[in-house]
Amino acid sequence: MKLNTKLSSLAVSSILTIVSLTGVANAAVLITIDLSVVNKVTMTATTGLSDVTASGSDTTGIYFENFYSTPGNSLSAIFDTGNITNVENPSDGTPALFRAGGGADPGLNLWSWSSDATVTFTAGSQAFTGSATWNLTPAAYLDMVNGNTTGNIYFPADSVDDISGLAVLGTYSVAAVAVPEPSSTFLPSCGVLGLVFKRSRR
Repeated sequence: MKLNTKLSSLAVSSILTIVSLTGVANAAVLITIDLSVVNKVTMTATTGLSDVTASGSDTTGIYFENFYSTPGNSLSAIFDTGNITNVENPSDGTPALFRAGGGADPGLNLWSWSSDATVTFTAGSQAFTGSATWNLTPAAYLDMVNGNTTGNIYFPADSVDDISGLAVLGTYSVAAVAVPEPSSTFLPSCGVLGLVFKRSRR
């Protein structure tokens, strides 16, 4: 149901009001992204302040520019738990993730986090609050792990086609990525070596 709403919203123009703009270099980190648990992604709000005042549709949401480094797989993310929302609007407890173009878009979209149809950010005020976790398919997780560690956040936008002319709301940071344990990488290697040795004796 949410996905159908999202796809429909791509054809609907968003409401946008920008009152102030500061340099991108000074934009605060608004959301940190944790990939330290395999096949999961957790987004946590910081106390960072919004760079702009903007209002727009919750069904459009925010866009993490250049989150991915290469085209990949269609995103499959099942909401697990959390209540991330912008500070000025209540959470509906069901935030969703989206990647436009069936995996071709270089950015990531967070949308449908509030029970209000229109959400607002105010320049100089804390942008987000709370956190949320999603379960990912192995392919979707790998796409995220191989992505970039920081970038700009735009609103309202859900694909790279939407950000032209928009001001930067803030930035995001990937704080942690899972690193395989030495034993987990060593054991398969031993198995391969054993297989090679066994075959060489035939």
